[in-house]
Amino acid sequence: MTRRPTFLVLLAAATLHAQEPSHPWQGRGAVPRDAAMPASAEQSERALAVAIVGITVGDMSRSVQFYTRVLDFRVVSDAEAGGSSYDSLQGLSRTSIRVVRLRLGDEYLQLTQYLSPQGRPAPAGARSNDRWFQHVAIIVRDMDSAYARLQRSRVTAVSAGPQLLPKTIPNAAGIRAFYFKDPDGHPLEVLQFPPDKGSPRWHRPTSRLFLGIDHTAIVVRNTGRSLAFYRDALGLRIAGESMNFGTEQERLNSVPGARLHITSLRAADGPGIEFLEYLHPGDGRPYPEDERPNDLVHWQTTVAVPDLAATARTVRRSGYRVVSVGIPGGIVVRDPDGHAVELVENQGEVHAQH
Repeated sequence: MTRRPTFLVLLAAATLHAQEPSHPWQGRGAVPRDAAMPASAEQSERALAVAIVGITVGDMSRSVQFYTRVLDFRVVSDAEAGGSSYDSLQGLSRTSIRVVRLRLGDEYLQLTQYLSPQGRPAPAGARSNDRWFQHVAIIVRDMDSAYARLQRSRVTAVSAGPQLLPKTIPNAAGIRAFYFKDPDGHPLEVLQFPPDKGSPRWHRPTSRLFLGIDHTAIVVRNTGRSLAFYRDALGLRIAGESMNFGTEQERLNSVPGARLHITSLRAADGPGIEFLEYLHPGDGRPYPEDERPNDLVHWQTTVAVPDLAATARTVRRSGYRVVSVGIPGGIVVRDPDGHAVELVENQGEVHAQH
């Protein structure tokens, strides 16, 4: 018999701890600042948490081994699910999935393998400026030790080694970062903050090497258009901005001539969401229009809101695409570039799907 688990996340309890410093820094080179919400977005409508980031994987056993042994995540749940509600939610048929939820520090990563129907591999030749790009940034205590472990594990590198961002990007100076891929080709980042940057929790004494997820980054075509969705419709707030360029940035992203406008957003809790708008080069490919959740290119970010019905009305009224309404308490929508976002209720459930 198919088991249909529900994983309850108590947003006000210990599952998602408050971790917002008085002057938050989110993303490479962001300038800490609070941006006023638009007049239409009341305080009560602000997003409560970026609860979970999820990815579709091709071989669950292989992925779990990678994330737990190489990156020190730990398994918090492992179950199978399926049935008509999942078909409805994801627009598929005869859905059968295995879902493993992982935790690193206070943050969660959710892996989903579609036992049926199986999807497609990621598009060939993917680059960091393609608009289906999404990654999670994992904070490390010591970049040299983390990089040595990644090399021993023979990960596929994207960056030309760890990059030390220079003084020519004042707000990012001293940050070290490295891009690589998981076994399915999903991009990941490890990042180490200098003492004057990052949340204070990333600087607490610890023997752990991999500490937690600071943010998930997505490539966007137009920052203003994406702000209309994430800030105005969902209620995240701007935490900072940066303009990143130069040799080190090119070597980090493996995109020659890279010049990025980075905008960092944050809910009341959980990791941030970071926009990467490539001002140059402008040849990034659009999100595949026919992408489905069982394709290995698929990522999904779960955002908890205080009033799901009100947020859903705002999303629909603003013309954003609602993919489905299947499992009670959650809907899946697409942002302006096609990235999937699941919206869940304040005290509702973050479901075992993505």
